Amino acid sequence: MYKEPIFLQAVFQERIWGGQKLKAIYGTNLPYEKTGEAWVISAHEHGASKVVNGPLAGKTLQDLWKDHGELFHRNNGDDKAYPLLVKIIDANDDLSVQVHPDDAYSQTVENEPYGKTECWYVLDAEEDASIVLGHHAKNKEELHQWIDEGKWDELLQTVPVKAGDFFYVPSGTIHAIGKGIVILEIQQSSDVTYRVYDYDRRNDDGTKRELHLDKAKAVTHAPHEVVDFVGEKKEQAGFVSELLIKENYFTVYHWDINGTANLSLDADFLQVSVIGGEAKVIIDGKETEIKNGDHFILPHGVSTYTIEGHAELIVSHVS
Repeated sequence: MYKEPIFLQAVFQERIWGGQKLKAIYGTNLPYEKTGEAWVISAHEHGASKVVNGPLAGKTLQDLWKDHGELFHRNNGDDKAYPLLVKIIDANDDLSVQVHPDDAYSQTVENEPYGKTECWYVLDAEEDASIVLGHHAKNKEELHQWIDEGKWDELLQTVPVKAGDFFYVPSGTIHAIGKGIVILEIQQSSDVTYRVYDYDRRNDDGTKRELHLDKAKAVTHAPHEVVDFVGEKKEQAGFVSELLIKENYFTVYHWDINGTANLSLDADFLQVSVIGGEAKVIIDGKETEIKNGDHFILPHGVSTYTIEGHAELIVSHVS
């Protein structure tokens, strides 16, 4: 039984709105001047993370999901795709206003296994930074009319943000991350995006970036649906856990480790992102150091473990 953290290497993605802030997290040169995303826990074909430690080093998360089902409490040969994707996004400029489809639309229209419901934990935000989250249209007819007429100031709903904020973005929600924000995103494993508005930005060849208005209109909820969720905190020696969201696809927590926390693995497996501090994970007496910028999976073979130190973690699993 495999009983150690599985550390994963980030896959960097070039984006027109990206920058260089991820360099401060990873302490290394970035591959692109406009590095917009680091896919830190990913089995997606557009950027699969590789294992960097232990006997599985060099294998991708796709390989593990396919050939080592025991790590995730699943059977080998099951053709279901790895369900989640964790990324860090550096919005050096405004992202396009966009929307994502749900599972049914994605499977029917895009021949993709998953739609895209996501959530954001704000790691850093410049003063006066904001996001687009939802719209003001009363119904589909008004939504389509305002999109066709380009009434973006009337249509789009903006929300100010600061570090430590958390947002849930279900499929069908118009949204955009604003300039000056760095977020940790946990989402379904999908790369299907429909652009609604992109500030008339142009590609390197001078052409305007493609929009996907017909599909966007088809999948956007109208009126905008505000989803209420109530977090809860659990405290024990050396450990404070705050439930950020529990919904159909994922459950996400914010953990503060301050001392020694003795824990049990109650999910099939855990995705862990270290967003501050340093600590060590102790499993069956074996110690593994963790620090800010590390991302790893605790596999199903782990039943109990200890985290010792002072660290801030975002922890997620399949609901």
